[in-house]
Amino acid sequence: MNRRSALKNIGIGGILLSPFTAFSKSPAATAPVLRIAHLTDVHLKNDFDAPAKYAKCLHHVQQQSPKVELILNGGDIVFDMNKEQINAIDAQWKLTHRLWKEECSIPVQYCLGNHDIWWDEDNKGQTIYGKKYAMDQLQLSKPYYSFMKSGWKFIVLDSVHLDIDQTWYIGKLGEEQFHWLENELRQTKANTPVLIMSHIPILTATLMIEDDVVNKWEMLGGDMHTDTAKIIRLFHQYPNVKLCLSGHIHLRDKVTYNEVTYLCNGAVSGAWWKGNKRETAPGYGLIDLYADGRFEERYVNY
Repeated sequence: MNRRSALKNIGIGGILLSPFTAFSKSPAATAPVLRIAHLTDVHLKNDFDAPAKYAKCLHHVQQQSPKVELILNGGDIVFDMNKEQINAIDAQWKLTHRLWKEECSIPVQYCLGNHDIWWDEDNKGQTIYGKKYAMDQLQLSKPYYSFMKSGWKFIVLDSVHLDIDQTWYIGKLGEEQFHWLENELRQTKANTPVLIMSHIPILTATLMIEDDVVNKWEMLGGDMHTDTAKIIRLFHQYPNVKLCLSGHIHLRDKVTYNEVTYLCNGAVSGAWWKGNKRETAPGYGLIDLYADGRFEERYVNY
């Protein structure tokens, strides 16, 4: 379902909230150089009829015309690893690999979500504690990385880290990764458009969608990056940063700030395979990228 016409743009200060609109083509626009699909928050396990629904989603992606050439998986790949037993974790990942092998032929690049990390305080001594298990499953040497495709630079961030109490997570980059990101942008040619993917949103308006707010909204450090201002200042130095993709919230929104567009692309699983999450139905982002840094995008319900 095309929902771009559902709402008008809402301007608030320097922020443009435009949940479903896309960039319009100019008369002289050339064809896109790449079509990608952004699938996030799959939360796959052998329950809720999730395998069949996920297969339906993958088939829907592959039936798009023009064809999707790359899938970006935004994290929460499996249902949940937090404090789970190893046999349950193994089963979720085996199911993930089997479905992908049997149901999809499109190349995929992954980032880690908070549910893809094994933070069990009783098992800190084990080699798979933390992010290592998921990184091994995805054959990642580091949880953040970059690559080039069709003239665009893609930067995949690791946005999930332990909070100061070491028992729960917080959204941030940390000093080492932030310096790496600085260096990546510095070394990228100014005419090379950049797309950034994180699991936790760098910037989102979805946290203001809350029932029964009496006096103020509560925004937790696990719901949006806590280093948002620092990252935005960095992006402001590099106008070739065009688009930031995220998930995590299971809601769909589009925030444009300082000429950078931040898309929170709902969830493949919707409300964890139990229908819609508020007004956002299960779906994925479909994005056409152009050589000059423009893009067109929409959220697709499958």
